[in-house]
Amino acid sequence: GGVMGEQAFYIAILSSAVIAGTPILYAALGELVTERAGVTNLGVEGMMLIGAVSGFMAAIVTGNSWIGFAAAMMAGGLMGLIHAVLTVSLRANQVVSGLALTLFGTGLSGYLGKGYIGIPVAEPFRGVSLPLLGDIPLLGPILFRHDVLIYLSWLVVLALWFFLSRTRAGLNLQAIGENPGAADSLGIPVFSLRYFYVIVGGMLCGAGGAYLSLASAPSWLENMTAGRGWIAVALVIFALWNPGRALVGSYLFGGIDALGFHLQAAGVHVSHFFLQMLPYLFTIAVLTIVMARRGGRLAAPGSLGIPYDREQR
Repeated sequence: GGVMGEQAFYIAILSSAVIAGTPILYAALGELVTERAGVTNLGVEGMMLIGAVSGFMAAIVTGNSWIGFAAAMMAGGLMGLIHAVLTVSLRANQVVSGLALTLFGTGLSGYLGKGYIGIPVAEPFRGVSLPLLGDIPLLGPILFRHDVLIYLSWLVVLALWFFLSRTRAGLNLQAIGENPGAADSLGIPVFSLRYFYVIVGGMLCGAGGAYLSLASAPSWLENMTAGRGWIAVALVIFALWNPGRALVGSYLFGGIDALGFHLQAAGVHVSHFFLQMLPYLFTIAVLTIVMARRGGRLAAPGSLGIPYDREQR
């Protein structure tokens, strides 16, 4: 029984790692798209919270979690639109705009969600075992018995990878992040594309928030993202702006998160505060290692964080 128990423990942790990593994955993919277009977005945490509360409210009002998920993406997209107006059109400082959006999103989501605390979701997203795949020993319970939003996140990773590496539009996206002046002179519409990708990034951040309030912990709690937006921002650097690495990285972070929870459940006496610190300690360690290995240089898009001014070309 000992071996079986141990195996069940590891399966539980790895399966939880996928669930805990999914909101981070959606948000990191959103940040990755935005940064590939040359715009830094530090508003991820605020966008996730607005997505979480909007998705939850829409799901309660309509009784349909898919409508909730769509509403969360729209709300995240609206936050992205505000960021785009500030940073692309008005050329405001991207760091300041992002921080302002995080503060705004945190406050507004708390205000909007006041009346929704403690209400259960009628039909949250539940685990669905994929035919055949769900029955594979070990891999089945770890990967293939989850809710639809997890499978959807894999499709987003695949689509993004294909888009960035195999399509002309994907190359244009990289061009406006690397050298917007050159892209502009080739007739690539830098401003409208930056708008588009900042909004798409916001929509994915909103999806990450909705995953929390409609799937992993179907409820609304103030500040329920608990810093995951910041982990997503750091994760993009760790992933070197690559969607596949973002997937692996978010499950790593999810695993650290899940590990603490399962250690407590198994009766291992570790301070609750130390366990909460773990993902952030891990984030700092990972960023330090990535920077050291690359001699302080990153594979960041060349014009990341620099507003594009056509007059100065």
